[in-house]
Amino acid sequence: MRADRVQSQTAARNKRGTQLRVARIALAKLRPFLYSAAMSDILVVIPTYNEAANIRLIAAAVFAACPQAHILFVDDNSPDGSGRLADVLGQTDPRVHVLHKQDKQGLGHAYIAGFKWALERHYRYIFEMDADFSHNPAELPKFMEAAANADLILGSRYINGIRIVNWPLNRLILSKGASLYVRLLTGMPFSDPTSGYKCFRREVLEAINLDRIRSNGYSFQIEMTHTAWKLGFRIVEVPIIFEDRRSGQSKMNSAIVREALGMVLRLRFRFQQMKNPAAIQKVDRL
Repeated sequence: MRADRVQSQTAARNKRGTQLRVARIALAKLRPFLYSAAMSDILVVIPTYNEAANIRLIAAAVFAACPQAHILFVDDNSPDGSGRLADVLGQTDPRVHVLHKQDKQGLGHAYIAGFKWALERHYRYIFEMDADFSHNPAELPKFMEAAANADLILGSRYINGIRIVNWPLNRLILSKGASLYVRLLTGMPFSDPTSGYKCFRREVLEAINLDRIRSNGYSFQIEMTHTAWKLGFRIVEVPIIFEDRRSGQSKMNSAIVREALGMVLRLRFRFQQMKNPAAIQKVDRL
């Protein structure tokens, strides 16, 4: 009887020891997520519309490059369930957040909603990134390094040559022509003023009257960069490699091109309306 009791007590201790080791391992795995959920000041805003095939992949790539970052998926009520997939991901990883919009309103509206969401919270560095891997998440640390001495960091496809993979010639000519057109009409000195891979310090977004931003297609990128430049913020470019989307369909169309052409002409006349009087005083303190 005594031997049976000793054996039973030993088995119980072994079981408790095993449970304790399992709990410690689980806590060790969870600790980075808990820390980053509480302490991160980096937010990557990713608009989605029919990007279900990329949701998990792009999130994994972002966290592999920058584990402390958070992601905000801004979904335009995707018919393919992109928003629902993002919700499921957010239930298992506190670094993932989802903002649902009721209908498809376009790229600019999605980013503005994401920026406002970020400014209501503690984030200090707010990224724009496409969900289709045309913007490589592995280059996030390069942006953060540049952010030590800049307020807005642009990922440039045209520093040290053309750094684009898998684009047809007509798309490349359109992009290069648009960059030249923007530089000539606005005076901006940047090699890639239409770039959509960028990082804002929160002070930049606070200084811009986001409710006055009217662009909704790719001209949104031009308008945001031009406004920050006119406000006197420090803007730098870092070289990136741009790869055409791996899956899904491009959102580019002729209406987006026409919007961009008209917006560039209007920018010089609308600058005063872009200022946010409540925040512009912060510029000199950066």
